[in-house]
Amino acid sequence: MTTMTPSQAAANFGVSAETLRYWERADILSPVGRDASGRRAYSDDDLESIDVIKCLRQTAMPIRAIREFVELAREGDGTAHARLEVLRAHRERVIEDLRRQQEALRYIERKISYYEGITL
Repeated sequence: MTTMTPSQAAANFGVSAETLRYWERADILSPVGRDASGRRAYSDDDLESIDVIKCLRQTAMPIRAIREFVELAREGDGTAHARLEVLRAHRERVIEDLRRQQEALRYIERKISYYEGITL
């Protein structure tokens, strides 16, 4: 079993140690075990949870919705269908967000072309 310190886990996932502590306080990351000195020691399961949470946050899932998803996961395999539906709905929101971002990028590209044309 792998364990990581908060600074190692934070560096590994590109988040701050404070973010990891916040996720724990917000109850979207289960309470993290401690080493013999009482310091947080992130297990493989914790690291997998961090990976999921980071992905959901990067795709703008609200903390409240992540908490609901995590609570379903904590209830066990009997909630797999409900979790699947949560992820499917989130995927649709992400796809729509990407569509809007692509549209905005096309607009910005047109503006860059315009300004390059009048300044070069």
